[in-house]
Amino acid sequence: MKRIWLLLLPLVLFLASCSKEDVQRTPINESEWLNKERGLVVSSDFQCDYYVVETQRGYALMRNWGGLSPIRGAVLYGEFSRFGVQSFYNRSEGYLMNADIREYTYSYFQAMDQLNWSCRNY
Repeated sequence: MKRIWLLLLPLVLFLASCSKEDVQRTPINESEWLNKERGLVVSSDFQCDYYVVETQRGYALMRNWGGLSPIRGAVLYGEFSRFGVQSFYNRSEGYLMNADIREYTYSYFQAMDQLNWSCRNY
């Protein structure tokens, strides 16, 4: 019985010290994001971090950079004409996300081919 109390006492103290805090998201200034370029996710797969976004300049191959990949049909706002990791506003789901732009001037078939090649390693 003493052994149970010796194991139970630290567990109770640990659980009593935990507290729940409200996690508040920073408010999103939609007017700022809606002035940026619009993109539509045309291909996305939950098994792969890569996805394709249709933009004004063509199709962009993007890689998820932490968090969840957007679903097909999601509308994104941001700067699609630069390489590298950037922030985007996923208006369809209502949150900010980070993504790495690998290429942004592909045709549809080039983007799908590159997506298939990039996702085959997963």
